[in-house]
Amino acid sequence: MRVIFTGGGTGGHIYPIMAIIERLKERGICTNDEILFVGTQKGLESKIVPAAGVNFKTIKIQGFNRKHPLKNFETIELFFKATKRAKEILDDFKPDVVLGTGGYVSGALVYEAAKMHIPTMIHESNSVVGLANKFLGHYVDKICYTFDDAAKQFSEKKKLVKTGNPRSQQVLGLNNKKIDLVEKWNLSANIPTVLVFGGSRGALAINRIMLKSLMELKKKPYQVIWATGTYYFDAVQKKINGIDIGSNIKILPYIKDMPALLPEITCVVARSGATSIAEFTALGVPAILIPSPNVTHNHQMKNALDLEKAGAALVLPEDDLNPNNFVSSVDHILLDEKYAKKMSEASKALGVPNASDQVIKVMKEISR
Repeated sequence: MRVIFTGGGTGGHIYPIMAIIERLKERGICTNDEILFVGTQKGLESKIVPAAGVNFKTIKIQGFNRKHPLKNFETIELFFKATKRAKEILDDFKPDVVLGTGGYVSGALVYEAAKMHIPTMIHESNSVVGLANKFLGHYVDKICYTFDDAAKQFSEKKKLVKTGNPRSQQVLGLNNKKIDLVEKWNLSANIPTVLVFGGSRGALAINRIMLKSLMELKKKPYQVIWATGTYYFDAVQKKINGIDIGSNIKILPYIKDMPALLPEITCVVARSGATSIAEFTALGVPAILIPSPNVTHNHQMKNALDLEKAGAALVLPEDDLNPNNFVSSVDHILLDEKYAKKMSEASKALGVPNASDQVIKVMKEISR
């Protein structure tokens, strides 16, 4: 089966695709030559995809500018040029199916594929459907989704298939090797542990609340692993220079092998992007979510509230964040074993352990 994947701009659009690609190869459904990822040169995908050895081509396109509407004439012109480039790629590669996950580049490529009567589908990983996927929902053959609230935003109900986020299955597959807390960081393997992180670069709001809470956290009978993000690590180190933060707190710039660490974690404090949520729910890790307010349509807040409603997370809005509600939320989970177990069960109930296989099933059903 020959497949073109397209999506870009954020990890939430890229990582589900990478998980599906990995599974297609594992099952022997596709060789590397039968897979193509189409993105943009400026997006995160331009680094992640080629580094993984996946064939990659680009289309030049840009989003609508809400602050300067006149610039949108250029955006519209670029879209039509992008569809011409998309047609060239489709004619050359001759895919059996095209799958988009969001971002303006997927809008151009999936739309053109649908016009050419190539089987098409999209995957929506967030609670709030993105503009590109809303547009494409009218044209594609199937719409895969993760959150029930996303399904309500599509009018084409017969096309809907709930698959979950493919990253969930990938994380479970990667969960063969576990990080030894004793060997790695001289922590205990038998004490409740909270992991605090804001992504690879880090999150300023999360780092600020950690700095304000350190003196209280060092007194606690649990352990804290704080990944500041590579961008903020040096600044954090300067702030705590000469301060005794306690032996129960470990501060790192970044955790490369997150799936290997999560099984050893009692609770996570993090943003509520789709990829992170897929990882937490796959393994049933309770979460304290601090949604980023700087995302389109505030979709991280909606993602977080869906988890909180299910009993799998506590939500702390960034504007309301203070040391008291932050530390008490961590205490609530780490110092109450029954509550933590209940949250873990609720989290795991949201995860879809065969999400990649479910998406692949839809791909095979519609492929030509």
